[in-house]
Amino acid sequence: MGNLFSVSLSCDAIAFRCWDSFVGRKHYVSKLQEDLEALDSSLQDLTSLKNDVKRRAEVAEQQPQMKRLDQVQIWISRVDTIEAQVNQVVNDGPQQIEKLCCGGYCSKYYISSYKYGKKVAKKLVELSELKNRGEHFEEVAAKTLLPPALVIERLLEPTVGMETMFDEVWSHIENEDLGVIGLYGMGGVGKTTLLTNINNNFQHAPNDFNIVIWIVVSKDIKLEIIQDKIAKEVGVIDDKWKDKEQHEKAQEIFGILSKKKFVLLLDDMWDWVDLTKVGVPVSNQRNNSKIVFTTRSEDVCGRMGAQKKIRVKCLDWYKALNLFQEKVGKETLSLHPDIPKLAEAVAKECGGLPLALVTVGRAMACKKTPEEWNHAIHVLKKSAPEFSGMGDKVFPLLKFSYDNLPCQKVKSCFLYCALFPEDFSISIDELLYCWMSEEILNKYVNVDEARNEVYDILGTLLNACLLEGEGDIVKMHDVIRDMALWLASDPEKTKESFLVQTGAQLIEAPTLGKWENSKRVSFVANRIENLVETPKSPNLLTLFLRDNNLKMIAESFIDFMPILRVLDLSENKDLIRLPSGVSKLVSLQHLNLSRTGIRELPTELKALTRLTYLNLEYTAELEFIPPNTLSSFRRLEVLRMSGSNYQLLSEDNEAMIEELKGLKQLDIFTLTVRSITCLERFVSYRRLLTCTRNLNIEVFDVNFDVNLPTMKSKDLDFLEISNYGRFKQVENYWARQAAKGPRNSMVIDRLCLLGLQSVVISGFSSLTDLTWLIANAQNITYLSVDGCSEMKTIIDLKKLLKVEHMVEEWKPFAKLTHLILSQLPVLKSIYNNPMNFPYIKEICISGCPSLEKLPFNSSCAQGCYTILIEGVDAWWDGLKWEDQLAQNVFLPFFRSTGATLPAPAHLLYFT
Repeated sequence: MGNLFSVSLSCDAIAFRCWDSFVGRKHYVSKLQEDLEALDSSLQDLTSLKNDVKRRAEVAEQQPQMKRLDQVQIWISRVDTIEAQVNQVVNDGPQQIEKLCCGGYCSKYYISSYKYGKKVAKKLVELSELKNRGEHFEEVAAKTLLPPALVIERLLEPTVGMETMFDEVWSHIENEDLGVIGLYGMGGVGKTTLLTNINNNFQHAPNDFNIVIWIVVSKDIKLEIIQDKIAKEVGVIDDKWKDKEQHEKAQEIFGILSKKKFVLLLDDMWDWVDLTKVGVPVSNQRNNSKIVFTTRSEDVCGRMGAQKKIRVKCLDWYKALNLFQEKVGKETLSLHPDIPKLAEAVAKECGGLPLALVTVGRAMACKKTPEEWNHAIHVLKKSAPEFSGMGDKVFPLLKFSYDNLPCQKVKSCFLYCALFPEDFSISIDELLYCWMSEEILNKYVNVDEARNEVYDILGTLLNACLLEGEGDIVKMHDVIRDMALWLASDPEKTKESFLVQTGAQLIEAPTLGKWENSKRVSFVANRIENLVETPKSPNLLTLFLRDNNLKMIAESFIDFMPILRVLDLSENKDLIRLPSGVSKLVSLQHLNLSRTGIRELPTELKALTRLTYLNLEYTAELEFIPPNTLSSFRRLEVLRMSGSNYQLLSEDNEAMIEELKGLKQLDIFTLTVRSITCLERFVSYRRLLTCTRNLNIEVFDVNFDVNLPTMKSKDLDFLEISNYGRFKQVENYWARQAAKGPRNSMVIDRLCLLGLQSVVISGFSSLTDLTWLIANAQNITYLSVDGCSEMKTIIDLKKLLKVEHMVEEWKPFAKLTHLILSQLPVLKSIYNNPMNFPYIKEICISGCPSLEKLPFNSSCAQGCYTILIEGVDAWWDGLKWEDQLAQNVFLPFFRSTGATLPAPAHLLYFT
């Protein structure tokens, strides 16, 4: 019978189940209030644990490539869920408690209380399990291999020598605080190569970017073209795209990129591009996207809002040689034992510029004999445009930077710098005075106004990476200079015509035919001894003949230079006279005779009535200037006589002093005084005092009873004081005069030396400190102290506190850039208190064995390009420092006594 079944149950089992059910239900009710309290407490514990785990995960995720574990995230999500559920249960608690009776052991609504109590017990178990799981998370995050960004790898030859620069740029890309990075540098330096390496590295290096976009911007590109290129990269171009307005395209691009973490690489930018109009979201810490661009102009970096500007520089020598040798090839280099050495000479002509190294290296790959290599060196030195690849590849590419200059004036100033030799440190002041005389500059009220314009022009050239600069000098890269001469040799390109042969060891001037159409001629740093021919140069404006071996200039040499404006004959120590034909240079405005052997100025010089600049500095043999000569130069603005043997202010020179006083246009005056009488006369002529910029004081013999008048010279820029006698008396005398009041105060009034920037002091046996000077000349940038045998400190704090106008917040040497201390045997300190040198560039200390402490912190070394500290090992070991880190930073620059201190370039006289 299929519909029959039987059940067999034990009476004990049934009784047990009934009893268990009754007791369990009773527990859910009787323990309800206790369980509710436990539930609330357990929830608080679990919430605290969850917060701790989340914090650990968040901290871990701040590390590169770290991501929280999935099991941790799932656990946090479950805790969030159960928190909401338990909160609801707890919120219902008061209502359920009211239903209880019989002391909490029973309920008025037993079934309802039973179900609620069971839910509370269940949540208690769940909370306990989650808490137990959370307490056992040993790791909450781990490194993850992120998928590479969507990037198209670009073709690139193996690169040499850019590894350090690449690492620097990549580290900034990984910096979440930087969103916009600008790479700038001269043409051919490798900016595009560097950016290509950056692009390709996104294909291989772990990162969390969604897409990498490469755009070649180039010159005069339109926003619509950039939009089209981005749209193609992100895949939104369709048939309707070309019909959309610019703002519609921008909106669509923005809608896509704002949802992605992107990298935008912009190559070859020549001007500011408004990326918001393109549709590119602003890069910030919220989206962590990156914009990296290349340009030849630092100005573009600023206008694009680059948070980090990185100059891509030419390769250092070893990397440059390595790149050059790779392009030449081992086979060619091994063909002859002389070729490797000749290859170094050829590589040096490229100046570390990768484009030139690659171009020249490839051209030399088939040159198999030393003769061919020697010829290459000759061509590169004498006429670089004729070398294979230079005139048709390298120079045209560099010319884009020249073409992009804002106006013809700036272009002319750039080409002018090519008149100086290779690797020449060009004084900005020298350019200033030449350009003033050439009438290149705008009309100006005074020299300072002209100087401001010169700095603006040079700033434009520096920003365009066509010049390099540091302080008051600029330099032109060798290949850039070759390009400039290539341009200046072709009037059709620049409307200029240069004849330049510098540092070429010429013994005589080039043939006359080369002079005829030249506007500017430079034979600087040759060995020319005599100028005997008569060149016809109707267009000649500039003639540089400095640093030769000139002994004689023929009377007729300058007969046919009717519009010559600038004549530089400086640094020809054997040149003792000028030809009488100088009177024919009626257009001459600039005459530089400094460091020549000139003994007297010719009377014919009076004819140069348009002269605005006359430099007679360090004319050690000059003894005579004919009467009424200086007074003939009614337009003279600059007269430089520092170091000249001729004493303008001597007692028997009253007529010459009157001539000086009559120069109403004089704005810049430099001189050397060698006696107390001359100093007295100098400070009495207020007109001269106000235009004096450089003052050299030598050989004092002070009479304490002499009553010197007030010296006011707020524009004094350079002060050199040299003596091996009684300078201590001078210090005391000036201090005593200052104590008499403003009317008798000399130089030591704070305003008097406000403009003083450079100070050179040497050879004072009794001078103990410079407090009196430093306290009253607070804008000093260059300080050199040498051979002062009693100098104990540079600034005496006790003396400083006695100076009435000093204030507590004054910081000595706040603007100092160069500090040279040499042969000061008893110098113990520079200053008693800790000092900060925010702008220091050069530190040289030698022959100071008693110096106990150097007031430099570790940051001082960061901006320095020259540091030299000399002494015995025991002295170095005993030095006190602001901190241990400072000693460690300066240790590599310490040299045990034995070698001599090199003369710093900035110690040379300013011309």
